[in-house]
Amino acid sequence: MLTIFGRKKLTSERTAHIFTHRLIETVEQGFAEVAGFINDSPEFVLPPNINPDDYGKFLMIVIAGNYSFIPQHFTEGEDKEIIFECNQKLAPVFDLDLTSFIDHIKEYKDTMNKVNTPSKNMLYAMSKAVFFKYDLNDYQEEYFRQMKTPNPIFLKNIDEVMRHFLWDWEVFNEKYKVISQATV
Repeated sequence: MLTIFGRKKLTSERTAHIFTHRLIETVEQGFAEVAGFINDSPEFVLPPNINPDDYGKFLMIVIAGNYSFIPQHFTEGEDKEIIFECNQKLAPVFDLDLTSFIDHIKEYKDTMNKVNTPSKNMLYAMSKAVFFKYDLNDYQEEYFRQMKTPNPIFLKNIDEVMRHFLWDWEVFNEKYKVISQATV
């Protein structure tokens, strides 16, 4: 069904389906390149040897990071409904019940906020989370290893990589109008 402005109407459940499916697909298809990028980064004195199939932590980072952008593009009720529907779809992917999955996402968000303080930039938080969740500190030169902080050059480069894993809600909202499940 089209609205007056030509945007197709989607339920929050369908929106969550599209979002989660595409996010998982993008991470599954793209993580081998991310792992290769990290393993070949000249900022590391030893290669971290990230396994191209070890994308579970990365997927959680991408999900948690993308969740933080949803409230910027939807009303308070819509954002909560979309995130709830996403959680319903993602919990089984991780073999978790809904409560455990929500707790897991919260732990990732908390980690991202902690490692990124005082900045509020979620892209930076996602990049720093990759650094810490994949224990990359041990592979850095001694100066940064002792400081327990990512080399700023690596961080800048991984920021550019992480941009490819952010959902473009502006483009989505130009094409679609999300309607509540309650109105269907």
